[in-house]
Amino acid sequence: MFEWDDVKYFLAVARHGSTLAAAKALKLSQSTVQRRITELERKLGRELVKRHATGYRLTEFGEEMLPYAEQIERAALAFEQRKATVERGEAGLIRVTCPEPIVIRIMKSGLLDRFHARHPNLRVEFVMSDQYVDLARGDADVALRSGDTDDDVLVGRKIADSLWSVYASKTYIERNGRPASIADLAHHATVGFDGPMATNRAAKWLQEVAADTPVAARVTSVLGLVSVAKSGVAVVPMPIALGDAEPELVRLFEVVPELTRSWRILAHPDRRRTPAVAAFFDFIAGEIPALKPILTG
Repeated sequence: MFEWDDVKYFLAVARHGSTLAAAKALKLSQSTVQRRITELERKLGRELVKRHATGYRLTEFGEEMLPYAEQIERAALAFEQRKATVERGEAGLIRVTCPEPIVIRIMKSGLLDRFHARHPNLRVEFVMSDQYVDLARGDADVALRSGDTDDDVLVGRKIADSLWSVYASKTYIERNGRPASIADLAHHATVGFDGPMATNRAAKWLQEVAADTPVAARVTSVLGLVSVAKSGVAVVPMPIALGDAEPELVRLFEVVPELTRSWRILAHPDRRRTPAVAAFFDFIAGEIPALKPILTG
């Protein structure tokens, strides 16, 4: 009988097309991947992959077994997720993911102090990321997330609006003048979005209103937007909650409706039902008036 763990080597080769690429993805040696694939094939009594000049391809048997291997992977992930949920629940730990700038504002607000005073046996740990952390995989228990989510499994509620505008430093305006309208942005240097920010709504919006303007700097985080604006090299879209807090920055326009998004508190249904996460959700529901200025500005 084969070991469940062997399936991940087969899946890695199937997805990456070679044992070398699979080894890099798994952070193991190529020889280990080759040995585990060979051992899995020996136990199954059939070849799963065949080596070709351009890499590895699945055999007919491998193609037939691939969806079942993917089912095993999903089941294993669900098993690990549930184990992590139970362990964190027993420890009273709630892992909350949200962007780094929001963590800073929450920590300064006293919000967590009130939560811990009400629930002294529970503890919040932040997972800071400008990317959407995968709640289904158990990478966090709760998300404070702005924007649209394509994960229909998650449950939660809206708690505020994410309001954006465009900012420039006082020195930038002195050198280059102040844009009088959104259309004027086409005559000013702007910022580029890379990495997790590449799909941000502001990146797409800038392409529409200022497609041919020079890019003065590129960012991979929301905090990077603030740094670029303060450096004085470009006009920069960013959340009002951050831009209005910087005295050297000037808000050029009112709220840009095209950039407005919703802030939501979200969780996977399995975690939402755990006592610790339920307590955090109930607390946030009662703290929405205090949370809105933290998220919105």
